[in-house]
Amino acid sequence: MKIKVNLYASLKRYLPEKAIENSCVLEIGDRVTIRELLDQLHIPADAPKFIFLNGIHARGNEILKDGDRVGAFPPVAGG
Repeated sequence: MKIKVNLYASLKRYLPEKAIENSCVLEIGDRVTIRELLDQLHIPADAPKFIFLNGIHARGNEILKDGDRVGAFPPVAGG
C-alpha cells in the first residue's frame, strides 16, 4: 500500500533520496504503525515532537491504511 510522508525542518534529512522537497510516497506493508514507519526511516524515537495522520494529531501507534498521509515535526523554538 502507498502512503504519503511529510517530514519538516530537521526531520526531512531522513527522507529517501527520491523525496521532493519535504515529502515522498512510500510503499509499505500491511499493519504497519506510524512508529514502525518512522523506525524504517531511521528517525530516532524522540526526534518528532508532533505527528499527524491525515491532518489529525497522532500518537504513533495508529495502523496505517492505503492512501494515508503522515506528517512529523521536530521540536521548534522561537521568540
